[in-house]
Formats: sequence, C-alpha cells, structure tokens
Amino acid sequence: MGYEYILYEEKEQIAYVTMNRPEVLNALNAKTIDELSDVFSQIRDNDAVEVVIITGSGTKSFVAGGDIKELGQENSVDGKGRSITAQEMRNRIEWLGKPVIAAVNGFAFGGGCELALACHIRIASENAKFGQPEVNLGLMAFGGGTQRLPRLIGKGRALELLLTGDIIDAAEAYRIGLVNKVVPSESLLATTEELARKILSKGPVAVKLTLESVLAGTDMDMREAIAADANRMALIWATDDVREGTRAFTEKRKPRFQGK
Repeated sequence: MGYEYILYEEKEQIAYVTMNRPEVLNALNAKTIDELSDVFSQIRDNDAVEVVIITGSGTKSFVAGGDIKELGQENSVDGKGRSITAQEMRNRIEWLGKPVIAAVNGFAFGGGCELALACHIRIASENAKFGQPEVNLGLMAFGGGTQRLPRLIGKGRALELLLTGDIIDAAEAYRIGLVNKVVPSESLLATTEELARKILSKGPVAVKLTLESVLAGTDMDMREAIAADANRMALIWATDDVREGTRAFTEKRKPRFQGK
C-alpha cells in the first residue's frame, strides 16, 4: 500500500502505521485523514495482521494536531464535513476488531491526542506531551475527544483539559490514566512491540471478542452488557482454541492457537 503521508509495513502479524509529515510535525491534513481511513479498512480485511502499532515519524511529534492552514479556510459546511470524516476515521480504528497500540513519540495535540484516544492502548515516550488546545483557536475538539477523553480519565479532568487547552507531559498523562505506560524514547518501539507480541501469544478469538465486549459494553446497561458476554462465550466455547488452551495448561506447555 503506497501513501503520500503515512508509511505502512507488516512484520510477523503486526502492522506498523507511521504518520509521515515530519516537516509539519505530522499534522493531520484532509489527505492524511483519508489515507488513515483507507489503511485501516485494508488492515480490517487483512487476515495476516492481528495487532497494529501506530506512531509518528521523527522524535518530536506523534501528531501535533490538525493542519491549521486548512482549518482556517473552512466554512460551516466544510467544518461539519471535516468533523464527520475525522470522527469516522477514528471510529474505524476503535472498532477495527484488532488491538491498536499508539506509540506516542512526542507531541499529541488536538487531532493527534484524539487519534491516540481512538487506539486501545497508549504507550508514551518520556518526551511526549498531550492536550486538546482547540479552544485556543476558537474551536472545540471535533474528532471524538469530547467523548473519548471523559470516558478514559473522568469528566472533571477531561473538562479541565478541554476547556483550558492546557498541555500535560507524559508523567501527568500516566498519573491521570491517559496513557498505560511511559518509557524512555529510545525504547518506545521495542516496548510497544513487546506488548504487541504478548497479545499475539493469546487466543485470537478471545482477544477479538474481549475487545468487542469492552467497547460495546461501555454504552450498555450493566445487565445487558453481561448478558451479551454470555453469547460471546458461547462462540468462544465452540472454538478449537479453548481446547488447545486448556490442554496446554494441563500439559504445562505454551498453547499453539490457530484462531478457530
């Protein structure tokens, strides 16, 4: 897959998506958003990929936000269309059906923070910084940040960031639960790959349905969500992976899952 603003690579069941506009700190323009939508559509249908890692090129920025020049030229109709396109792209990531890990290697502002929020797990380098500074431009976070951020870190903390536009460092992001782990910059990718491989070692069907359960259950009543899990368990119990997993446990060996 050839793209203008993102790099793509597959290696050992892991897809690597790298934002590649280093001259503007990997800012998201309309073309990049379209490319992200396309690449995640391709990944969704690619059985050779089980986990995705998304990061930014260079050492300064994951994604520094939206392309301000483009934003400043849009009218009401354009702005609504851009919002819908940005939201759909992130929804595609969140509901990919495969774990997506953000390796945040620097600035994650505005649309970049929202991109990280759409991922299922976030690993940050020590130099990473996060924020939703849209209010400084007279805008609001329009790529899902107003909804995902409160669900992740709580309404009070989310509103403080969304209403002030404040920027926080990686340590604070970890303290409030915005990221899962903070590591030195030089070990960011290795740490993220280690986590990806750990997930790959688990039962593929179980991983997929666990991901689906957590995402769907967030917007459901507790009783409904638990009942839905019973249906997912029926699917899991019908797989060969369950028999392999339990057999491997009793035989004190690593399981050889086949994803069926």
